[in-house]
Amino acid sequence: MIEHPMITQIERTGYPADMVEQSEHFGIDYYGNEIVSGDDVVEDKEAGELILKDDLEKYLEEVYGFKFFTAE
Repeated sequence: MIEHPMITQIERTGYPADMVEQSEHFGIDYYGNEIVSGDDVVEDKEAGELILKDDLEKYLEEVYGFKFFTAE
């Protein structure tokens, strides 16, 4: 009996050969985005929230009313 190579690989190792390794899940941020190992994160200890660094300006504007602008 001839078996498909992927079936043989899975039976031998438990995983398909082309399976991509997933980053370790760390949690969910304020906006519902998944945080994975290696992401830059900011913690608002008072509110008990985690925020991805890329969303920090948005968070500060929405939650604390900060205003960001360029000085002229």
